[in-house]
Amino acid sequence: MTDTAVPEADGIDADRAELNALGYAQELKRGLGGFSNFAISFSIISILAGGMTSYWLGMVTGGPRVIMIGWIVVGFFALLVGMAMGEICSAYPTAGGLYYWSAKLARKNGPRWAWFTGWFNLLGQIGVIASVDYALAIFIGYFVRMFDDSFQLTAWTIFGIYMLVLVSHGLLNTFGVKLVRLLGDVSVWWHVGGVAIIFGILMFSSKPGQRGMSHLFDSAPPGLTGWTGGTFVTIYLFALGLLLAQYTITGFDASAHVSEETKGARTEAPKAIVRAIYVSAIAGFLLNLAMNKVLPKDSDAYAAVAFGGGKDTFLVNAAPRLLSTAVGSATAKFLVLICIVAQYFCGMASVTANSRMIYAFSRDDALPGSKLWHRINPRTRTPTNSIWLGVALSAIVGALSLYQKGGYSTAFFAMTGICVIGLYISYAIPIYLRLTNPDFAVGPWNLKGKHKIVGWTSLVWIGFITILFFAPLFWPFWKFWGDDNIIRNADGSASGFFKQNNVNFTAPLIIGAFIVFALYWTFSGRKWFTGPKVQGTPEEMRAIERELDALEHGGR
Repeated sequence: MTDTAVPEADGIDADRAELNALGYAQELKRGLGGFSNFAISFSIISILAGGMTSYWLGMVTGGPRVIMIGWIVVGFFALLVGMAMGEICSAYPTAGGLYYWSAKLARKNGPRWAWFTGWFNLLGQIGVIASVDYALAIFIGYFVRMFDDSFQLTAWTIFGIYMLVLVSHGLLNTFGVKLVRLLGDVSVWWHVGGVAIIFGILMFSSKPGQRGMSHLFDSAPPGLTGWTGGTFVTIYLFALGLLLAQYTITGFDASAHVSEETKGARTEAPKAIVRAIYVSAIAGFLLNLAMNKVLPKDSDAYAAVAFGGGKDTFLVNAAPRLLSTAVGSATAKFLVLICIVAQYFCGMASVTANSRMIYAFSRDDALPGSKLWHRINPRTRTPTNSIWLGVALSAIVGALSLYQKGGYSTAFFAMTGICVIGLYISYAIPIYLRLTNPDFAVGPWNLKGKHKIVGWTSLVWIGFITILFFAPLFWPFWKFWGDDNIIRNADGSASGFFKQNNVNFTAPLIIGAFIVFALYWTFSGRKWFTGPKVQGTPEEMRAIERELDALEHGGR
């Protein structure tokens, strides 16, 4: 017992010394191992969340073909982005993560680079929480309807479920890192086991009208999004279909944000980033392969799964609708429940990562009321106030869903766009700054001289997906809500009505956010935000740590 305890203590002391060298005291409890760190990013990526709730996006654009290929293409480029970030994380393992990296890597105007990185990262994280928990609320509503057909999936009903889920995530994170670690570890095995169960059941499912293994790479029936035409439209819709996998494989910066709570963070945090990406890409490919197998061949039945009808026109429910048509009622309920629990874990991990980012950003006085958000609960050693600020901001964003007519596609697509683009902009800035800083000293986990090809390819990919998330999904793209937006079959006959707003608000919202951040910086932030601050001398930081250690253990 004694022999094994000493190295662990030495490791924690080494982590503490490294954090002190970066300018910060060990305020958070360092209680996560490498697996637990991986679990948080893997849970936020969550193929049973993004891979299921955005399945409709692949269905209505490129169809089964892009759903299959997308996981390979996006997985590859996301892995490059993660590798570029991992190298920087190894050098600077702090809870601030990306904004801290930008401040240290910038050769000039470090505070300004850190400002925009931090605010876009915060915007993206709030978008992640809102989109994950909102989609989860719709899944829960669908699950209730599987038992009670009279249950109404209204905007207010969904928002009520959303708030209950959101508050519960805040409460779980308030209880401390030990509970978060336990649930995060469980989440990994739940996702792996859940994917295996769904894959196995669907692969053995055989009903008349299903596509089967010979049609896994078919294209979608034409006209589902209103776009019709030749080669250009086919390529355009295929590109948009990549967003299914791209929305899913994001949020892996969480491993950096909990690095101050991770033992051996300089190696374990970057490993966790990379591992979370490639494991998710493989699992997502297998999951969607099985789902594509049971898609209906008939165009009308295909459109019905994608768009729904009657009391359920929520696009996010395309995946559970498919499960309901592919297997018996009891089995479908079981599979949907697996997805709901996985999505719940995803939302919980998203709140965890966001709270650590708010805590770190406030530690350097970047947010209004920073002293309040930086406070640590001395008993749990968690940033309780930051947790609830993230919950409150996510509640505000989620409230935007109340303004809708018909399906919810516009609100959800905008939220997914905000979270992905906001996060990837915050990923791109430090990657760019690392590429342009020849004095960067790599950590123990590094790319061994391959950083240029990895980094520049990552930046090109981020630019490409930004354009895709700004692009209109439905045609005509200027159309606002109305009753005359008819989804048509291949022969031109109408397959049904679907009310929606065709305008993609992602670009205006991201551009608007940039303008707000820029004005805030110009007229206020530049006068007082100086970037990451040193918390004191080594002796002063040790005093902070001793005080927190004493309070945590009841003064003993």
